[in-house]
Amino acid sequence: MDTEKCSGILRVIEAGSLSAAAEQLGYTPSGMSRMVDSVENEAGFPLLKRSRGGVTPTGDCLRLLPLLQELARNGERYAQLTAEIRGLETGSVTVGTAYPVCYRWLAGLVAAFGQCHPGIEIQILEGTSTRLAAALTAHRADFCIISRREGDFQWLPLRSDPMVAWVPRNSVWAKMDVFPVASFASAPYIATYPGEDIDATRMFTRLGLTPHQCFSSTDSYATCSMVGADLGVSVNNALVRGAWTSQIRILPLNPPQSVEIGIAVSPENEISPAAKKFYEFVKKELRGDGELPFRESF
Repeated sequence: MDTEKCSGILRVIEAGSLSAAAEQLGYTPSGMSRMVDSVENEAGFPLLKRSRGGVTPTGDCLRLLPLLQELARNGERYAQLTAEIRGLETGSVTVGTAYPVCYRWLAGLVAAFGQCHPGIEIQILEGTSTRLAAALTAHRADFCIISRREGDFQWLPLRSDPMVAWVPRNSVWAKMDVFPVASFASAPYIATYPGEDIDATRMFTRLGLTPHQCFSSTDSYATCSMVGADLGVSVNNALVRGAWTSQIRILPLNPPQSVEIGIAVSPENEISPAAKKFYEFVKKELRGDGELPFRESF
């Protein structure tokens, strides 16, 4: 099986369209279609279902998906390693972060890394810590700044980050020095990413507490605006803050709750040469005490 064709099939599935995948990979639509036909002929059965709405993987393709991902990943590692042996640098690194406040720091790292390693492309991926941990496991990401999650990856702790309450500025809660965690069970609660495995959900599960959810959003800025409009209270990581949080009051929790934030990367025996170079570069940029440099960015 040609590993380039494996990558092509995976890109089609991800894009949901032959033409979109062709544009991303630099193929013509007809060339992309011929590649898919070639893989399907080799497999002996259809891998994609085509419709006016796009393409989706068949059931048989889903069974093969982990193997296709593994073949594509090994093909990329082979290309990077052989290029390295020839004295060249190539490849790509997908860097994920669960915290938008890290973008400024990451942008500086990517710029500095690019000067030293111009042949390596860096892609930025955003998502929750659990989603990014899953992306690492599925080899769709190489390096992620997340709160600690279960998984088979290398872990470099960066900081302990407290969970904090977001309350309306003109509310009775704003007069408090700390926010009692138990009050989430009665106060109108605004959930961010409801039903998802995020730090707030894990905190409530660990404490055996069910918040009195009245509203929800899928964006921290939206949640902050709802709190600012006196619709209720919420909880978030202390790292999630910016000029837009000035419309609310942020309180520490009682009892205190915190999460460990760090860098997760692929296991030593699976990390690609390009990703390993980026990881080693980042570790050199970090201070000896393990804290994030340029802390004012946070």
